[in-house]
Amino acid sequence: MLVLITYDVSTTSDGGKKRLRRVAKKCEDYGVRVQNSVFECIVDAAQLKLLEIALEEIIDPTVDSLRFYRLGNNYKNKVKHIGAKESLEVEGPLIF
Repeated sequence: MLVLITYDVSTTSDGGKKRLRRVAKKCEDYGVRVQNSVFECIVDAAQLKLLEIALEEIIDPTVDSLRFYRLGNNYKNKVKHIGAKESLEVEGPLIF
């Protein structure tokens, strides 16, 4: 299934910049960055749960936030891209 993950990590709080890098790095393990704090990830239910747990352990829930949008397996009909930065085929090879 395609999952869109967005996050907002406060970089003004203690350790914020480190948390921001750690969240991005963890998301890169599962998907493709499509905007600064937005990733598209093709995962199964078990992988998604592992990713959610890992990200929850990284963030500070008093100042940071995470959002998970489950777009399912028929996501190609649900995603429309307009503008700069070509859309990537998230199921294709990630070699540039």
